Amino acid sequence: MSRFIQIHTLTSYPPANLNRDDLGRPKTAMMGGVERLRVSSQSLKRHWRTSDLFQEALRGHLGTRTKDIGVRVRQSLVEKGVTAKNAEQWASDIAGVFGKVEKGKVTTQQLVFISPEEWKAIDTLSQTLADKNRQPSDEEKKSLLKKSTAVDIALFGRMLADSSNFNVEAACQVAHAISVHGVTVEDDYFTAVDDLNSEHDDRGAAHIGETGFASAVFYNYVCIDRQSLLDHLDDDEALANKAIAALTEAIATVSPKGKQNSFGSYAYASYMMIEIGNKQPRSLSASFLSPIKSDFLPAAIQALEKQVEHFDSVYGPCAEQRRSFNAVSGEGNLQSVVELATQS
Repeated sequence: MSRFIQIHTLTSYPPANLNRDDLGRPKTAMMGGVERLRVSSQSLKRHWRTSDLFQEALRGHLGTRTKDIGVRVRQSLVEKGVTAKNAEQWASDIAGVFGKVEKGKVTTQQLVFISPEEWKAIDTLSQTLADKNRQPSDEEKKSLLKKSTAVDIALFGRMLADSSNFNVEAACQVAHAISVHGVTVEDDYFTAVDDLNSEHDDRGAAHIGETGFASAVFYNYVCIDRQSLLDHLDDDEALANKAIAALTEAIATVSPKGKQNSFGSYAYASYMMIEIGNKQPRSLSASFLSPIKSDFLPAAIQALEKQVEHFDSVYGPCAEQRRSFNAVSGEGNLQSVVELATQS
């Protein structure tokens, strides 16, 4: 079995604001002494994980990331006839198993990644508490934490500060997507007009706004540790392959949703290379340390493939097998690279 699956993509986006910083402008980073456009790995993972494609393919095997475990438990208890005061306290007790809860509240202070098995255990305990009209025992609360077999928890990991035995080390590492060329973030000054302003003395704009944007070709890198994924999923190879296939397709076809209504910047990857093997993984970001100056997509593909050859030349073959598709030249296809990614 090949342990590592490395996925390299090049995706071209038109003017957009895919992932905003604290000022609402597109995120950037310095690389090779030049400002680049950036999409954070957190943004990418969330959009892949919550995409219709991923949700549909892995229905019943996905976790929920939330602060509102206690809110759901409280509502369930009240609906079962528990008094509001008891429901509040018992919901807080149950939520406290997964994260810190302030006195008098039922929400956890941090986001918690909870598995389907744990939701089921919570629902069962809620029913028991309602039937017997009593608070949960310490033993019952401890039993809520389960070894997770949720695919997204297995891929992206979770941390429970007070229950480290149930932490999950992510089987998938995702780099921030970086433009292969330098960028200048521009500002779009826009106005909105009142449809009924013909009746106004002042027919000027009813709203004035400004938003930053830029276009770019992004390089993105993802590495999946297949052995780690199988360990997290109790060696369920069929489920692991389903997860790898869904993630690979999402990487190729799902775009961040930032400002989509204003920019309509949905895009598919123009190039994808899959590598499988047991050698220590490496990103190919060095291909773009010197920014691409022109003919961006073909030049970026050429730079990336050249870097692969050079790494192989220096370190020996860095992968046992490779496969790619190139939507610029029309060579290869998505199904073919997914088949390699899911090859045992």
